[in-house]
Amino acid sequence: MSISLTKRELDVMSVVWQLGSATVGEVRDRLPDDLAYSTVLTIFRTLKTKGHVRYEQDGKAFRYHPLIKPDDAGDSALGRLLSKVYQGSREMLVTRLVSNEDVSPEELRSIRKMLDERLKEME
Repeated sequence: MSISLTKRELDVMSVVWQLGSATVGEVRDRLPDDLAYSTVLTIFRTLKTKGHVRYEQDGKAFRYHPLIKPDDAGDSALGRLLSKVYQGSREMLVTRLVSNEDVSPEELRSIRKMLDERLKEME
């Protein structure tokens, strides 16, 4: 299933994933931008229409629950990034990731270990 989330939808889903479920107010309070309540509600309605969340009555509010997993959304976004930005080249994508100056030697060693393990599995 291809999952396509806009930046705002991803911001909202990130909060819902962190909390496990959330109301519009809870999400609004945790977003870095000061969005209107009605804007967050509209984003939730769009996410519901796309089949990414469900809701239930929670007092006077609706509580939204995720129907998609972060890994599934990440895989879909990564696939689009790989295809559209890196022309399908995983090598170009990984090169870009590890060439960032913020990558620590520990992270690089961990990545190397994962790559070595993956190669062993394939042999």
